[in-house]
Amino acid sequence: MSKVFPTTTSNYLTSSTRKTFTIWMKSLLFHGSGCTVFDSNGDIAYRIDNYGRYCGGEVCFMDLRGEVLFSVKQKKLRVLGCWDGYLWSNTGCAEQPWFQVRRSCKFVRRNMKYHVTVGCDKAQASCYTLVGLAGKSALQIINSQEKIVAEVNQKQTSSGILLGEDVLTLMVEPQMDILLIMAIATVYGLINHKI
Repeated sequence: MSKVFPTTTSNYLTSSTRKTFTIWMKSLLFHGSGCTVFDSNGDIAYRIDNYGRYCGGEVCFMDLRGEVLFSVKQKKLRVLGCWDGYLWSNTGCAEQPWFQVRRSCKFVRRNMKYHVTVGCDKAQASCYTLVGLAGKSALQIINSQEKIVAEVNQKQTSSGILLGEDVLTLMVEPQMDILLIMAIATVYGLINHKI
């Protein structure tokens, strides 16, 4: 088996053009649980690892150097499901959540809806909706103006052949916080027990 060695350091924040990433639902760690994110050039951009038990309540999202950019923790004792995301810095994890994802009370046929709140100050918080197809990795992230700002689907070749269910394409629209989109997609991986 060949080894994967990161060659460049990628750090995406926002872009003036649509960005496309490939998500491989495999950890680079031997017997690890997580996934690897590649940019459009095929270079490793990020990695996500779960250092606890499989499909545990907390995962770490890292850059190529292994520095944690954010972590996602599932809150216990929430009937509908609740996940908090925390930004990390050189001094460690922030005390206040960066964002929160809560399952919507509305049940829609075959689709799962989640409410995403970004920011601790509720008066200035921005909101998104995460819509996923039950049991599938496909999802859409919709902003408060009802526009799709990101989408994840099973990856297919240029000739239309679908790759395995563990290889996904993430498309992020221009002017979006790519790290936030990655964070929301990470929560969806936890919801579906893929990470």
